[in-house]
Amino acid sequence: MEHIPSEHNKEEYPPMHTAEHILNQTMVRMFGCPRSRNAHIERKKSKCDYLLSEAPSDIQIAAVEQKVNEIIAQNLPVTISTATIDEASHDVDISKLPEGTTGTIRLVKIGDYDVCACAGAHVRNTAEIGRFHILSHDFENGRWRVRFKLEE
Repeated sequence: MEHIPSEHNKEEYPPMHTAEHILNQTMVRMFGCPRSRNAHIERKKSKCDYLLSEAPSDIQIAAVEQKVNEIIAQNLPVTISTATIDEASHDVDISKLPEGTTGTIRLVKIGDYDVCACAGAHVRNTAEIGRFHILSHDFENGRWRVRFKLEE
């Protein structure tokens, strides 16, 4: 399985990291919330936190899982480009970039579904991800935590 090499020292599992991007965009589109600010991405299982006004229903959670898998199944290309901070700020949430970041940033694009600033490792095509499965979730004080894994 080839992946786009990362340019930082963080060890990542490219399929899971790319699935996180798809999950983030799915949450933004379905709930109008920001991308996850607190994610722990590992090979076996991962978790993301989302700021929501109320807990998603079981139907909504199933819809999130279904939508993520629909996007994965489209075999979308995952591409890397660069842009200046000013150029990127029109289309990309740059609020997670380290303070004082200037110049050119790296953008990861998943087909026409998602684009974000990221220095991490990713697959070259969503066909390399596998099936996304939500393992568990909980809601507390406006934070919905979702735990998920990938199945081959």
